[in-house]
Amino acid sequence: MSEILRCNSLTKKFGNLVAVNNLTLSIESGKIVGLLGPNGSGKTTLIKMINGLLVQDSGTIEICGNKPGVETKKIVAYLPDNIFLNNWMRVEQIVEMFADFYLDFRKELAFNMLERLGVDRKRKLKTLSKGNKEKVSLILVMSRNAMLYVLDEPIAGVDPATRDYIISTIINNYNPEASVIISTHLISDIEEVLDDVIFIRQGSLILHKSADEIRSETGNSIDSLFREAFKW
Repeated sequence: MSEILRCNSLTKKFGNLVAVNNLTLSIESGKIVGLLGPNGSGKTTLIKMINGLLVQDSGTIEICGNKPGVETKKIVAYLPDNIFLNNWMRVEQIVEMFADFYLDFRKELAFNMLERLGVDRKRKLKTLSKGNKEKVSLILVMSRNAMLYVLDEPIAGVDPATRDYIISTIINNYNPEASVIISTHLISDIEEVLDDVIFIRQGSLILHKSADEIRSETGNSIDSLFREAFKW
C-alpha cells in the first residue's frame, strides 16, 4: 500500500485556542477511515487544512507527496459539513458543471445515483428538502474518481433508510486505490465499513488503530469505545 496522507506535527491556533495540536498521522491507500471526536475536537479544522482552506501555523501536510494546493485539488474530493451548491441551479446543471470542472468526474454515475435516490434532476436545488440537498452534495463528491475522499458529516441530515444507501454508495463507488476519511457523530451507522479509526480530542491524536484491532483488544464496538473515551 502507498501513503495517501501524511500530517507531521500539525498545529493550528485561533488566537489562544489551539484547534489542532502537534498532530502526526498517516493514512494509506485503500482505507476507509473514521475521523472521530466530540464537538470542538478539531476535526473540521483538520479537514479544512487537508483541503487547503486553512493554513497550518506549523507542521506539514502532504497528499500523495504534494502540499495542499492546485495539484491536490485534482485528486481530493471534499464534502463540507454545509451545503455548498448554488440554490438557483437545477440539479442537472450542477452535475454538468462538475463534469466540466473535474476531469475525473463520472457524469453517468452521478445521474444514476440521483435516480436511485429519487432526486429529480430537473428540480432547482432551492426546491429540494435539506436531506435531498445533502444527497446531491454527496453524489457529486462520490462521482469523482479521486485518490482521497474527505467527507465531513455525510449522513447527518438524512433518514436512517437513506443512510444505508449513502454508506453503500460510499463503499461501492470510490477508487479502490484511494482512501476515504469520514467525520461523523453517527458512529454506529458507519463502524462496520471502517478499516481504521482515529480519535482526536482538543486537537490532539489520542488513538489511531485498525477497527479490527480495537474490537479484538477491547471486546467493544467502536461506538462503545468512543462513548467510554469521551464521556463527561
